[in-house]
Amino acid sequence: MKRKSIFRAILASLGFLVLSIALMTLAFIPFAKEPSYQFVAAWGSPGSEPGQFNDPTGLALSGNELFVSDARNGRIQVFDPGGKFIRSFGKKGDKMGELGRPMNLAIFGDEIFVPEYFNDRIQVFDLAGVSRRIIGSSGSGPGEFNAPGGVAVDSYGNLYVADFYNHRVVQLKSDGTFIRQWGATGKSGIWSGQFGYPTDVAIGAGNRLFVADGYNDRIQVFDANGKFSSMWGGPLGMNIYGPFNGWFATVTSVATDKAGNVFVADFYNNRVQKFSADGTFLSSFGTRGSGPGQFLYPIAVAISDDGSVFVADYGNNRIQKWQPGQ
Repeated sequence: MKRKSIFRAILASLGFLVLSIALMTLAFIPFAKEPSYQFVAAWGSPGSEPGQFNDPTGLALSGNELFVSDARNGRIQVFDPGGKFIRSFGKKGDKMGELGRPMNLAIFGDEIFVPEYFNDRIQVFDLAGVSRRIIGSSGSGPGEFNAPGGVAVDSYGNLYVADFYNHRVVQLKSDGTFIRQWGATGKSGIWSGQFGYPTDVAIGAGNRLFVADGYNDRIQVFDANGKFSSMWGGPLGMNIYGPFNGWFATVTSVATDKAGNVFVADFYNNRVQKFSADGTFLSSFGTRGSGPGQFLYPIAVAISDDGSVFVADYGNNRIQKWQPGQ
């Protein structure tokens, strides 16, 4: 009789464990709500010739032109949507018109904003590649940067900068005048409004701010007034990484499309994930590898008006193009 009681107790414990895992799965691992994306094309190879890359790290679109940060070559390369090389500008250095590891890009009007990870500044070019001005300098004070990783521009022309080593996001006027910041300078944290090496920023509908909170493995969202709105990525967005739907393993880029959806480069999971504006998981695409439709550390993402998604495939030194699946 005693053995039967023990056996029943074990079965009850196992049943409770299975039920708990099932409930956790439903709560924290969502199912896809849309078809995945389909691989279309890829271009690029290691090198310094036109159309070759040495660590592509950022993307931005303007009309029918795709701008690519070719980080260790210290330049921006420009392609048509099919991958045909058009032109390039910049070279390695720290003078005006030169670049020190360009990162995630932003385009506003007829200008492209280039965060320079090594030079601790934002350099602004016209779309032909002529340098117009430099914003910021090295440091931790207002309007200073320590390895900026990404930039976004709102409808008023204000700049938002992911200030990587300063663990903050900074808002500036178009002339570089400091407005405010989110996060405590030089202090990482996992609570709302705190950051662990932020890598990129994007502006959504209504000037909502989406922050790729890099090593916290999550996205944080702030409204147009700067108030914290939500965060997602793993259980409760609390710096728990993993390979499941809606979870991340280092977030390196965030971008929004014209419908308000949010695309995230999930670096170590070798995929791109798509969410609705409220953080609902929709779909993902990509696996680890070097073949067609595979990634080796996707680091940046950009979406065209026709819904095509361009991905900087960092480890494979190439750009990939994807389109919505049927």
